Amino acid sequence: MVKFTINGKAHSFDGDLAMPLLWYLRDELAMTGTKYGCGMALCGACTVHLDGQSVRSCVTPVSAADGKKITTIEGVDAERIGRAVQAAWRKLQVVQCGYCQSGQIMTATALLAANKNPSDADIDAAMSGNICRCATYVRIRAAIHEAARSLA
Repeated sequence: MVKFTINGKAHSFDGDLAMPLLWYLRDELAMTGTKYGCGMALCGACTVHLDGQSVRSCVTPVSAADGKKITTIEGVDAERIGRAVQAAWRKLQVVQCGYCQSGQIMTATALLAANKNPSDADIDAAMSGNICRCATYVRIRAAIHEAARSLA
């Protein structure tokens, strides 16, 4: 059995410990904000925070979360940085289809937690594993800069 916290709430899991965290979140907890994209950690749609670090939940087994704090898109607004990132996304109208955006927001939030004033190169490096088929990359970068300014 593994125990962890998801968005501030204690959970335990006594099933297949090799199950990807993504399926536990979506199928067991009905937290569908975290998306399935590729299943191979290549697109970033399934990004969540594990103890503050961005991880791809499609390849992270539930066992890797034992004793850890998990934050999903449903809970990212509980923290100041998450609220600022989401506000910047809305202000700059980043979203088109929206499918990848929860992963984009989770990655951007982790970036700003580690780097309060990222350069374009910092943003490009941090966000490089997140694919947006609508190509909103310019707006994503602008929103990250906006969030950083609002947090300063």
